[in-house]
Amino acid sequence: MALSKHVDPDHLIEACKDHPHLGLLDEGHNPAVHKTVYGLSDIPKFTLPKEGIPKSAAYQLIHDEMELDGAPILNLASFVNTGMDEHLNRLMQENVNKNLVDFDEYPATQAIGTATTGSSEAIMLGGLAMKKRWQEKMKKMGKDIYRPGPNIVFGANAQVALEKFARYFDVECRLVPVTVESHFVMDPKEAIKLVDENTIGVMVIMGSTYTGEFEDVKQMSDLLDEYEARSGVDIPIHVDGASGAFIAPFAYPDHQWAFDVNRVNSINASGHKFGLTCVGLGWLVIKDESLLPKDLIFELHYLGTTQSSFTLNFSRPAAPVLAQMYSFLALGRNGYTDIIHADLANARLLSRALEKSYFTLLSNIHRPAKVNVTTRAAVALGANEEDPNLYWRGLPVVAFRLSDEFMKEYPHVKQRWIQQLLRMKGWIVPNYNAPHAVERIEMLRVVVRSTMSADLVARLLTDILEITESLKERGSENSLMMALQTHSEKEKSQTSAHHPAQHRPSLHHSPHGGHLHKHNGNRPESMGVHHKDDGGIGQVGFGRPC
Repeated sequence: MALSKHVDPDHLIEACKDHPHLGLLDEGHNPAVHKTVYGLSDIPKFTLPKEGIPKSAAYQLIHDEMELDGAPILNLASFVNTGMDEHLNRLMQENVNKNLVDFDEYPATQAIGTATTGSSEAIMLGGLAMKKRWQEKMKKMGKDIYRPGPNIVFGANAQVALEKFARYFDVECRLVPVTVESHFVMDPKEAIKLVDENTIGVMVIMGSTYTGEFEDVKQMSDLLDEYEARSGVDIPIHVDGASGAFIAPFAYPDHQWAFDVNRVNSINASGHKFGLTCVGLGWLVIKDESLLPKDLIFELHYLGTTQSSFTLNFSRPAAPVLAQMYSFLALGRNGYTDIIHADLANARLLSRALEKSYFTLLSNIHRPAKVNVTTRAAVALGANEEDPNLYWRGLPVVAFRLSDEFMKEYPHVKQRWIQQLLRMKGWIVPNYNAPHAVERIEMLRVVVRSTMSADLVARLLTDILEITESLKERGSENSLMMALQTHSEKEKSQTSAHHPAQHRPSLHHSPHGGHLHKHNGNRPESMGVHHKDDGGIGQVGFGRPC
């Protein structure tokens, strides 16, 4: 067979069928478990089938297909919440068919906002509001809004939704290069060099998807104040708080990043991340109604009442919004605080352990905060050492790479192999390049969510160390294949002795989060994370993390 650049699996399956009319066999001749025509013929991918099949069979076909996905609890690549208790699941099921068409207002603070399908939509809306305000300002001054046109400033570490806004809505994207010294996030001192009278705003990220680092909203605001004093140009800030907006209020309540910073006009947040609701919910909050241009608001009259709408789409499920309200009521401020503190403590635990082994940490949440008199006195007086305020601020994210010493001694080891071997054990841990200008640096990343207990941290650490040691012990370019074979044989022997389901970690969302439990370090082999053999390596492709 001649080699080609791409093998089409659909064409390959079609060519290898026993008989071209096999799919026409009636149900009585079909030996498939679900007794449907799709037991031997293909499930239609691009056409609507002429005839339907029993509902139970349709369910089972899709259910079986989804079983091939990785376990959500072991997906450490995603920021999306996966822990939902029985009451939240019930609430979702009861309201899955309800439509939400509403514009939410909070008169107590005069802030207004809207529910969105996620932070991506919220960023689009926040950016549109800034662009419209800039256009209105330029028109009043009699200036051209098309040449050279609007621009927006944010770091090269930004999540792709920020770049999408710029491209979709014809705004020049001015990326601030990031460096190792800036901890892979935007440096406000570099960002201020890129602004001018055509800058509609600066987007500041509360929680980089690369390392979890918070960008400095207050410093950016102060520099923009100085710029306005020199130039007379007023430039606002939008805070991308997709993850950080549900971390900072509970972990760092005294940190200035939101509407307590003068130039912050709008904030987006993801309810389905650290807001602890189900996937499909974001929020956009604007500081004052006067900051929302009227021509972005649509009044709807055909649903029986007059409603105002500020969204990119009309229909949206009500269930995620109800789930958010449930989490607010069920957890309260103290519940959220407990969960976020536990997430950060577990992330620090993993960070310290990795740093004491073969890795260099690129995230900073385990490092002590800059010591001052107040911090030193608090520790001396017996302050809780698990208080996040004693450490570097950020998301519960652990970003790490193989140390320079390790790579010098074992140059044959490729860091991406660790990702691939972890996938064989069920863990999804992405390996990706740092942002532009420092893309030569590869990093592995673990997002510690509420379902990640200290026990799971210990299991993950053990697997990472076992994999790394198995790779360094093999001194040839065949290291990966030899390690794969070793892990496969080891897994088969464990699977034959024990049923895999007995070892699969099972955690349920707790109103009080995953509290830390001490681990004695002598974990029996049977406590390892097992999964069914999928016959190959799972690969997570990341152009940039999200």
